[in-house]
Amino acid sequence: MAPDPFNPGGDRRPRFNAGRWLVWGLYALALLVAPLLFTSSLSLTLLSQMGIAIIACLAFNMLLGQGGMLSFGHAVYSGLGAFFAIHALNKISDGSLALPVSLVPLVGGLGSLAVAALLGYVTTKKAGTTFAMITLGIGELVSAMSLMFPGFFGGEGGISGNRVSGPTRMGISFGPQIQVYYLIAAYCFVATALMFAFTRTPLGRMLNAVRDNPERVEFIGYSTQRVRYLAFVASGFFMGIAGGLVALNFEIVTSEVVGASRSGAYLLFTFLGGAGFFFGPIIGAVLLVLAGVLLSELSQAWLLYLGLAFLLMVIYAPGGIASLIMMNLRLAATGRLRRIAASYLALAGTALAVLLGSGLMIEMVYHLQLNESMGPTMRFLGARLDTHALDTWFGAALVLVTGVLLFELVRREFARQWGAIQQEIEAETQRAEGAS
Repeated sequence: MAPDPFNPGGDRRPRFNAGRWLVWGLYALALLVAPLLFTSSLSLTLLSQMGIAIIACLAFNMLLGQGGMLSFGHAVYSGLGAFFAIHALNKISDGSLALPVSLVPLVGGLGSLAVAALLGYVTTKKAGTTFAMITLGIGELVSAMSLMFPGFFGGEGGISGNRVSGPTRMGISFGPQIQVYYLIAAYCFVATALMFAFTRTPLGRMLNAVRDNPERVEFIGYSTQRVRYLAFVASGFFMGIAGGLVALNFEIVTSEVVGASRSGAYLLFTFLGGAGFFFGPIIGAVLLVLAGVLLSELSQAWLLYLGLAFLLMVIYAPGGIASLIMMNLRLAATGRLRRIAASYLALAGTALAVLLGSGLMIEMVYHLQLNESMGPTMRFLGARLDTHALDTWFGAALVLVTGVLLFELVRREFARQWGAIQQEIEAETQRAEGAS
């Protein structure tokens, strides 16, 4: 074998990767300084939920993005982890369990790992659509059981606990939300690092191979079922960690945490963030919290907006937000991003027109259906609108139709410019490879 020109001595030790260390340093710094920049109680609550959601979405993506396994019931493992953790917290409170409160999320992780080891053996027997249907069935089964076994699940009222229990260490009682946030941030950073490390292990690489070509993996002697099973168990552990942090953060766990809506949220926002990239679920987790907390407060039709956003993302950017970021970074690295800057501005302007027109129509329909008793007038973006006036509906329709037509014209021109730039980059790459 020819010697490596960049490593003539044959040294196989991993080289120092300054860029990767910089990214991880910035990630840790962001977790540390975020509550110092956003100091309100609402901001602290949102940041805590984002940390939990990051762990859950990354754990879910161990199956979806890395293993190609579509699960419709993965909230079962975060939910059961939350129940294991809240029971452990109550045992700490009554003195029957000598465990620091900071380790309660590990109880949730280990409990979910055990459940994933049990259920995963059956679930991972099949792949593809069959796997998805099995996970859906297990999710519905556990959701139904949550009301059948009140001793463990607490019935409709759930189970509450008190995180300010046990001895105080170094002045940390986990009473103030800022202390809980930094505990969540610590778990978030460590869990993210461990899940990234998993992608670099032989098992993680083999999981990618099972996703891409399971027949070839079987041909060379590996068991695809065993690879899927081990990944499923690892994912269940981290989902349980997220569930344990939920129990500490809210001090109450209800049957909603194992419901189908929670599983659907993990799937939806992991896809929106970009399941094909490791950092994609992190973006999706941030969007999950912002949509569930802020967007729901702004409009009663927030689920409709979310569904439309998902539909548009599937049509125009199936790789998620992360793929858009990476494609534009490629253009920036070759100095061609400026060439389409004007097209980006035109796309943004016409997209805002579409959003304005569709928002007007949706909010007026919702007002007529749900708030008719409050009168025909409503406020939208600071303007007072009469939902019974014909000119209001005509104006909203005109803005929507005009925006859609202009957006399509701009999109076609943008697609033409984008294709030309990609061809130039490919031609340059081929010339560089030919010269080398």
